Order: sequence, then C-alpha cells, then structure tokens
Amino acid sequence: MLDTKYLNTLRIIHDKLKNSSITWVITGSLGMALQGVDVEINDIDIQTTHNGAYDIELLFSEFVVEPVSYLISEKIRSHLGKLQITGIEVEIMGGIQKRLEDQTWEMPINLENHRCWLNINKMHIPVLSLEYEYQAYQKLGRIEKAEILKNWLSKQ
Repeated sequence: MLDTKYLNTLRIIHDKLKNSSITWVITGSLGMALQGVDVEINDIDIQTTHNGAYDIELLFSEFVVEPVSYLISEKIRSHLGKLQITGIEVEIMGGIQKRLEDQTWEMPINLENHRCWLNINKMHIPVLSLEYEYQAYQKLGRIEKAEILKNWLSKQ
C-alpha cells in the first residue's frame, strides 16, 4: 500500500495539472509502485516536455526549491527543477534525452506514446509504461532497476 504522504502530494500535483494542457507523467519509483511493482519510493518524479517543465515550475511556483534549468550529465540531459510539496521532494524533468552508445543524443520521447492512465483514489494519473521504463533504465545503465522491472514484467 502506498504511503499516505505520497498520495497526498500526488493529489496536489494531480489537482493542479488535471485541467492544464501540460503533457506529463509520473515516472520513476512512484510510477512503478502505482503499477504494482514493489519498490521503495524516495521522491516523486514528473516527466514532461521541454516547455512543460517551465509551465509546471510556474504553476507550482510556491513549491520551487530549485528552478528549472538545462542540465547535462554523462548519460542524460534535460530541463530539471525541484519542488518541495508537503515535505516530499518532487523532481520535474522536461525533454529528457539519453546518450546513445554512439555518443549521440536520442530525441526526447513523445510521452503520449508511452503513457498509461491509472485510476487511484479518484484521481486519473498518467504514468510511463513499465515496458518503456525498463528500456530507459537499461539505456541509462541502471541495471538494478531494469532487473526489477524485467522480473515484474515476466510475471505479468
């Protein structure tokens, strides 16, 4: 069962975004847990488009602890910011691109092509499909998370 503190924070996110035109999904450990995977949740990750990251930052301006900015690491680049809502860290990730083996950057994904909708506590929540999450974790070299998803998917 999902901890109430995450559900309460998710409700605030949902209520502010449900009538917006922003394309968004819950991803990471919370997205997995909402789909039935037994994982520990440490924060909430919202994945969106490049412009969506800045739109979400504006919509949640009272919660911003790190403004959205363009960040590049060895394996990933995105428009990244952080919120603090009811004591929970919420990471905004917009226009994520992963570095491919040939060192080029993949195009940001079309979230709508990999989005699933869940009904949770009277909320209609978009999450990334576990199949896509599995592939993404593999590309990022996050083998432990990829294995958790592979094992879960094989049992479904």
